[in-house]
Parts: sequence; C-alpha cells; structure tokens
Amino acid sequence: MFRDRQEAGQKLGIELEKLRLHQPVVLALPRGGVPVAAEVAKALRAPLDLIIVRKVGAPGNPELAVAAIVDGNPPDVVLNRDIVEAYSLDDDQLRTLIARERPEMERRRLAYRGKHPPLSIAGKTAIIVDDGVATGTTMKVAIRALKRRSPREVVVAVPVAPPDTLAELACEADWIVCLSQPAHFHALSQHYLGFPQLSDGDVVSAMDKAARSQSARQRGKQKQIIATKKQRRETVAEK
Repeated sequence: MFRDRQEAGQKLGIELEKLRLHQPVVLALPRGGVPVAAEVAKALRAPLDLIIVRKVGAPGNPELAVAAIVDGNPPDVVLNRDIVEAYSLDDDQLRTLIARERPEMERRRLAYRGKHPPLSIAGKTAIIVDDGVATGTTMKVAIRALKRRSPREVVVAVPVAPPDTLAELACEADWIVCLSQPAHFHALSQHYLGFPQLSDGDVVSAMDKAARSQSARQRGKQKQIIATKKQRRETVAEK
C-alpha cells in the first residue's frame, strides 16, 4: 500500500538508481503517471517528458482498441492486428477511424506539452512510468512506439501490477521494475491511501515544476564544470 503517487515514485526511484541505467529519460503516461514519474526523474537526475497515447476504438465498440496513436514527430500509429482482422477493416476504414481521434490527440498534446517537442530517446534508456497497470494495453502500445525511436533500451517502471500482466510486458520491454505484484489485483486505487483524480492542470503544473528542477540541476552542473576548469588552470599556473 502506497501513501500516494509521490511516495510510490520515490520508492521506484530508489530501485531504478540501483540499475545504473545509461542516459535515462523518464516518460510519464498522463495523467496518473506524471506525479510518479516526476519523483523518478528527480531521483535519477534525469529529464522528464510525456508519452501521450490515444486509443482508436473499433466501429460500434469504442472501448475495444483497433489501434492507438502515440504522440511524436511524427506521431506513431500502433495497430492491434487481431482486432483489425476480426472486424475485417481495410486501409481506408482504418485511416478514417484514426483521423477521428487525431483532434483529441492534438488537444492533449497542446494542453500538456504546448509547443515543446518530445525529447529524443535515440541511444538512451527510455523509462516509461505509470501509477500502475491492470491489463497493460496502453503500456504495450507505448513500448512498441518507443522502440521505433531507436532507444538503447526500454524500461517499464510501475508501483503495482498483477503478475500475469507483468509477464506479458516482460516480452515487450528490456527491463521491468515493479514494487508490488499482488496475486489478487482489483482496482488500482485500492493500492493507494490517497488516489485523487488528476486534471490537465495538475499535469501541466507537475511538468513545469520538473522542468524548473531540471534547469536548476543543469545550471549547477555547469557551474561545477567551470569551477573545476578554473581550479585546474590555477594548479597549472602554480607549477
């Protein structure tokens, strides 16, 4: 049981630190994954970004995903081929279904990210963070989309998930870090003492705060580099 998403993120950060991952970039699944990922990014001293996924529902059954759009430049479309075949959807029908969801994807992108482009993960370790997974459908889509962007490896980091879902995700990701794996998994909220619904404003606020912290860390690192160079010059001059 976690006190809240922040505590879950702090505990995840401790575990991820032990892996000594190469050039980590933390990617939050909004909305619930953002406060968790912010704490992970702080622990790893890593940049924080979002990975925004929009489901594309089947005709007459919007809860059943035939595909998903993942924000990027350009956006990635990941198909659920079993569902596409079950509905006998051709390319034109798929394009129509996907086009219907693009405005909402664009709205979310502008609301959460503004004009800031996604961070590059090429050659880096992409860490996808959420506040937990149940079926793992969204997480699978995120993993598959990120693999197209040439990361060094993809890590899934979540506070809680059922063992069978983790087994499926292990076939997709390079690493899985999960703090709690209850055999009888019900609602995600049951694993948190405090589990409030988050708004778009909460996401933007958390991302802005993380950006300020990242900038402060970079300024501190730059000052340290300058001080080290100055000390070396003084040492050489003394000799």
